[in-house]
Amino acid sequence: MLARLEIPVDASKPLTDYTRWRLKIDEAGNHTWHYLSEEQLAAWPQSKVDKYWIGLQFDTQVFPKAQDALSAARNGFEFYKNLQSDDGHWSGEYSGPHFLTPGLVIGSYVTGMDFALQEKLEMIRYLMNTVNEDGGWGIHVEGHSTVFGTALNYVVLRLLGMDADHPTCVKARGCLHALGGAVAAPSWGKFWLAVLNVYEWDGQNSIPPELFLLPEWTPVHPHKFWIHLRQVFIPMSFIYAKRWRAPRDPLIMSLREELYVQDYRTIDWPAQRNNVHPVDMYNPHSAVMDALYLILVLWERAPIQSLRNIALDRAYNQIVLEDENTEYQCLGPVNKMVNQVARYIVDGRESPSYEAHKLGRQPFMWLGKEGMMMRGTNGSQLWDITFITQAMVESGLAEEAGNRESMLNALGWLDRCQILENPKHYESAYRHTTKGAWPFSTKTQGYTVSDCTAEGLKSVLYIQEHLSYAPKLVDERRLCDAVDVLLSMQNAGGGFASYELIRTTQIIEKLNPAEVFGNIMTEYAYPECTTSVITALSVFKKYYPKYRAADIKDTTRKAIQYLHDSQRPEGGWFGSWGICFTYATMFALESLSLVGESYRSSARVKKACDFLVSKQMEDGGWGESYKSCEQGIYVQHERSQVVQTAWAGLALMYAGYPMREPLERGDGSWAQEAIEGVFNKNVAIGYPNFKFSFTIWMLGRAHQYLETLGKVTRT
Repeated sequence: MLARLEIPVDASKPLTDYTRWRLKIDEAGNHTWHYLSEEQLAAWPQSKVDKYWIGLQFDTQVFPKAQDALSAARNGFEFYKNLQSDDGHWSGEYSGPHFLTPGLVIGSYVTGMDFALQEKLEMIRYLMNTVNEDGGWGIHVEGHSTVFGTALNYVVLRLLGMDADHPTCVKARGCLHALGGAVAAPSWGKFWLAVLNVYEWDGQNSIPPELFLLPEWTPVHPHKFWIHLRQVFIPMSFIYAKRWRAPRDPLIMSLREELYVQDYRTIDWPAQRNNVHPVDMYNPHSAVMDALYLILVLWERAPIQSLRNIALDRAYNQIVLEDENTEYQCLGPVNKMVNQVARYIVDGRESPSYEAHKLGRQPFMWLGKEGMMMRGTNGSQLWDITFITQAMVESGLAEEAGNRESMLNALGWLDRCQILENPKHYESAYRHTTKGAWPFSTKTQGYTVSDCTAEGLKSVLYIQEHLSYAPKLVDERRLCDAVDVLLSMQNAGGGFASYELIRTTQIIEKLNPAEVFGNIMTEYAYPECTTSVITALSVFKKYYPKYRAADIKDTTRKAIQYLHDSQRPEGGWFGSWGICFTYATMFALESLSLVGESYRSSARVKKACDFLVSKQMEDGGWGESYKSCEQGIYVQHERSQVVQTAWAGLALMYAGYPMREPLERGDGSWAQEAIEGVFNKNVAIGYPNFKFSFTIWMLGRAHQYLETLGKVTRT
């Protein structure tokens, strides 16, 4: 990656020939982009799916002008069918965080893994197209410039081949220096810079692998952490304890000069451990955490090497188990790349693990209109297919002859995506059961997610039980396995978390070391996860009333109580995976409708509807900012958003809202607008398929709903 590249100043146009890119989808639904040679082009024509996601025009039918909401939904799906892959699912970008590509590029650089020239050029172009006006990058594409985003993405540009005097680098360096330089990066930024050898390990707070030596019943044993923190902490602690860093080379030595506002050799590194710029700071360390770090300073001066070696062995074993459980794709892009570095340290370049990790990078790399980036996972395949299939069934469009093949293909993909067994390393890797679950993306990644399992189950039931032509591909035993998974995931308070049960007290959030993320130390119960489970169990018991009936009844009762208790005083529910109150309130009102709570019968539902209607904007739409997730209160977006308009409309219809006007005014465009998703309160992420699925869903239901309201009014 040392070769310097000639990069134009204007990145608005592709730096590669976009007609040569192809999206390959394997039998498990994994996505990889390939750049073809001249000789390969004729044998592999570019598909509509390829063209759409990279912004090329393709031939499509001319749609008749929509006469009503249902015909608009029909037109929408006629277009969206063009984007369905041959295997039945819909591909998608799922990007937005600006700290993912740096892990990919730095982790590859230090392990000697190169990229194709075309991949380098389009990764550079993506950063040029998403840079802020001041020359920096934020924690995500809509965020203000931070040291975290700017330092790491500047490094990415330089490692990929952009020259330091390129105008983009010059401006980015100016932004970084105005923020005080890379010394003020948060802990995750310091880690990657130290691995690259452009930051000293003395400036990093301890990441002690010795936590693995604690008894498993202790609240801070790593297996009790939230799964994403756990799987990142393990390889980070391994690398930190070894103080491993890349060997110096001319580019690394140059970066040591470029990233800082003073001579690298004169920096007081220990003084930088807690130096995090205010623009980055979302979650300051607690006094308990700072005190613990002071104690760990003493430990790190002279650790007992025999204990450290045992801890390192245990940590490394967990790294290997994670790799083998996920075919080297890992839970997500961050731990995938940190695992890659750890395996390289131990196994070297001439090893099967090295080659497996090299291949495992590709499903995370996505090409879009603005260039190439690293996605938030290896995709959102399962998540996206569930919503469009449910939309089609509820709207009645799934029964139309022209849509039957699409729905059958979708059912086939849902059938193949269900996880049919527990992980290869199950209890030893501290995993929750997966037999019967559906994942967020693919079976390869293979992690149980509560709401994904619930939505997957609901989608299969919708297709198999509602559509006259659908076969029973997923048999009763497998449906019951999914129910078993869901019933195993309810927490003591009645709510459902994301990947696992809550394993420890929320008090340990005071030990959150990551200054840029909130609520990461342990699992939490989430309204949207809980509501998905309520709806899935409610649908399941309609068709299979005898299976674990008492358990389902008791689980639903406790979940409804949790939902009641988590409603905010103003009427909405706080969402942690989508933006924000609009998203969670839609899910809440759907689930409450299935247990008989409506606008007319429930004061809670009426309050929620009134809350949503109070947020409707002058143009008839709804628009909520990702700032709601950061601040914990509803923050209006400057413009209405098509996806949030769809969410609000669906919520009102599920609740049986009796007034026509808010729904009739709820209109919007189909273009990609503001970002839709969020995680850890401070990181926004995009779900570009939502503008199709939820808009089709809302319009299809609205047609029927408004007709029904009209009949009631006439009566």
